[in-house]
Amino acid sequence: MAQRKIILIVRDGWGYTEKTNGNAAYLAETPNNDRYMCEYPWTTLKCTGNAVGLPEGTQGGSEPGHLTMGAGRVVWQPLEEINRAIRDDSFYTKKPFTDTIEYLKQTGGRLHLAGLFSDQGIHGTTYHLHTLLDLAKRNNIKDVFVHCFLDGRDVPERSATDFLYETQHVMNAKGVGRYASLVGRFYAMDRDTNWERTEKAYVLLTRGIGVKETNPFEALKHQYAANPDLTDYYVEPIVLTEPDGSPVATVDDGDAFIFWNYRSDRARQITYALTQPKFSCFKREKTPNIFFVCMSAYDQKLSLPVVFPQNTVTHNLGTTLAENGLHQLRIA
Repeated sequence: MAQRKIILIVRDGWGYTEKTNGNAAYLAETPNNDRYMCEYPWTTLKCTGNAVGLPEGTQGGSEPGHLTMGAGRVVWQPLEEINRAIRDDSFYTKKPFTDTIEYLKQTGGRLHLAGLFSDQGIHGTTYHLHTLLDLAKRNNIKDVFVHCFLDGRDVPERSATDFLYETQHVMNAKGVGRYASLVGRFYAMDRDTNWERTEKAYVLLTRGIGVKETNPFEALKHQYAANPDLTDYYVEPIVLTEPDGSPVATVDDGDAFIFWNYRSDRARQITYALTQPKFSCFKREKTPNIFFVCMSAYDQKLSLPVVFPQNTVTHNLGTTLAENGLHQLRIA
């Protein structure tokens, strides 16, 4: 008997619904699709929310969808993995966090919290920032400073003020946290080796070099007024200062720094600049000795504490087929 070959075809974006009104796929002439669905077995899959490891109500995507199919089970994406840890309180006892608290108790240093300042959860979310503020409060860490990498891409272009007010309310309620700096993600989260951009974010964080302002809300008003076309994405480095003009806080020896971004691509460059002794992509006038914590694994070459290591999927579809002597051709 001749061996039968199996072709598994995954059609991203070919949504299926029995509703015909406004249904482009139904209204179009699709003879091949019609024949496939009559002659071959087919099914639909849930591709959003918890079904693909994302928060409920969250739109899915290619990566979580394919990962779930290949694993044959739900593999929690970093956003929902962190959210679940917050809900069950295990977030607060993660070793990198407890080590951070112990380090600060020994050095008397300050805690810096930095990351993408929006709530869409593509690279990071202010929800996790607010939880980190709670972590500081629970552990009686008084000197906590927030460095905001403004978004303007995954959220409305001038929405940073809303997030500033929201987070200020959280800081007021918890009695912990102050804004220390603002900068557009164009500078702080470059991923294309435009090191001159990363350098601007670096000197802002470590030396307090930027446009001096005393109030974050007024600072954004001034930037918007000066450039009507400016979006949060491109906001120049802003250092928040005390009345005497000195920075509210810079990253110094003995401090701890928690980067709440969990997506790696736009977190790597600034992380390398802040942590690597042999860094040579630009000259650093100041290289503070700090305890740096990554929310997820940004790069295998970085030997830094990671709160949520990347999930490794074992016993997946490809492995199972190979273990049973079956050949595979994968076409994307």
